[in-house]
This record gives sequence, C-alpha cells and structure tokens, in this order.
Amino acid sequence: MELNVVKPTRKYESVIILHPDATEKEQKEFFKKQKDILKKFKGQFNHVDCWGKRRLANPIKKLKVGTYFHTTFEADAESVAELERVMRIEDKVLRFTHTRLDDRVSLGQHVEDFREVIKSSINKENEKEKAFQARRAAKQRK
Repeated sequence: MELNVVKPTRKYESVIILHPDATEKEQKEFFKKQKDILKKFKGQFNHVDCWGKRRLANPIKKLKVGTYFHTTFEADAESVAELERVMRIEDKVLRFTHTRLDDRVSLGQHVEDFREVIKSSINKENEKEKAFQARRAAKQRK
C-alpha cells in the first residue's frame, strides 16, 4: 500500500560563491543546469542577482576573491537536496547556502526587502570608509 502524499513547495533563497575565473558562459550554464533541476522536480526559479567579485572573509582553496550570486526559488525538499548534491560535485562552486523563507511573505517582497538591506549595508560601509579616510588625512597633517 503506497501513500500519495503531496509534498509542499516552499520558498527558498540561496547565496552561491563561484570561482572568480568562471567565465560568463560557464556561469550561465551553471544556472541553466540549476533551472533544469528545479523544472524536473516541478519547482520554479524566481531570480538571480549577481553581486560581482568580492573579497572572501577567509580564503577558500587559496582563493581570496569569489563571484557572489543571490537566487530565490520555489521548490520541495527533494529538489533542494538535488541542487546541493550537484553543487558539491561542481568544481566552480566554492560555497553555497540555502535558506527556507517565510511562506507568508511573497518572493517579490522578500527580494525588495533584501535589496534594501544590501543598500543600507553598502551605505554604512561607505560611511566607515569616509571616516577612515578622514582620520588618515588628519593623522598625516600632524
């Protein structure tokens, strides 16, 4: 006797760090493969944001820079497990994380909120840099 249980689709976000030497073509192929896996499991890809090359907090495989991507999608648990399995095999993936999002908030709203947080973070970083430069200039004048 088999039970046919419908597996709910959940909302997820992921942050993926790819090798900095990965070409744009390789990046597109990687995300196309991700979309295909989600389609196979009846999931849906929402968006991909490229944050560009950024300095890593800690070196990974002797690399100090990586290309960061932020994605959101809807899928079931099996498809997330398959995505993670494929990412572990892929040589161009340095690190990744998947986070389940609140089902009460739409993906569009989550992406907007996330972008606001990123903007405020960038503004804080710029203010810190300006303050550092001002202290440095004051020190040099002495």
